[in-house]
Formats: sequence, C-alpha cells, structure tokens
Amino acid sequence: MKYGGLVIEKKEYVLLKRFMNLSGYYKDETLRKSVEKLVGELESAQIYDEAEMPEDVIRFNSTITIVSENGWQKKFKLVVPTESDVNNGRISILTPMGAAVIGYAQGDALIWDFPAGEQRMLIELVEQEHKYININSL
Repeated sequence: MKYGGLVIEKKEYVLLKRFMNLSGYYKDETLRKSVEKLVGELESAQIYDEAEMPEDVIRFNSTITIVSENGWQKKFKLVVPTESDVNNGRISILTPMGAAVIGYAQGDALIWDFPAGEQRMLIELVEQEHKYININSL
C-alpha cells in the first residue's frame, strides 16, 4: 500500500465507525465479512484532518476506476448508503466493493472477497469531488 495502511479523514472515520457498528446485523454473509475485514483494517488506519488528506486516497464521494486481474474494469462513485444508486454508478460504502476500496490510494493493489469469489484489483484512478458530508444528518 502506498501509505502503509488505510488513510481516512477524521470525520469520515467517525461515520465509518457508526456504519461498522451495525455489521453484526447484516444477513448477507459476504457483506458481513467485508464489513468485518474493514473494521479490522480501521484499527491500524492513519487518521488525517481534512486539510492533510492526500488527493489520491479513496474517500466518500471519490470516483474510482479499478481494474481486476481478470480484465474487467469498473468506474464508480463511493457514497453514503442513502445516496446509493448502482444503476448510475453510485456504490454505497456498505457494499463489498465499497468496503473493499475505502482508504486505499491510486496505484494500490488489493485482494477482496466478493460474492463471486476472491478478486485481485488495482486502483487505477481516484478523482475527488470534495463534497462535505454532514455526519449528524445520517
């Protein structure tokens, strides 16, 4: 990993912890495993203030282009669950793909367990929108 571990903005870290506290209630086994893996990775995450956040790190409202070792490519925007719209490329943090990429940086490779099995992926491009998330409204 480019930064040696996940990099998470402070307010987004608080929001992620809120979401992760619900992980024991997920009925879908793959999603529960993804969330539990993310919870483990958050334990050693580097927490940054907004002004310190590297531009190439995936966070809420980032648009990400990933490529798998199998040759497929996907571009999507990582969003909070209430803004999720898979048909329009808006993937919730509370999906296996969303949980897989948060906190990683452009150029990082990762392996994640999806419903179709384990996938090795490369984060090809990270684009930022810089939209403020009000964690108190979620």
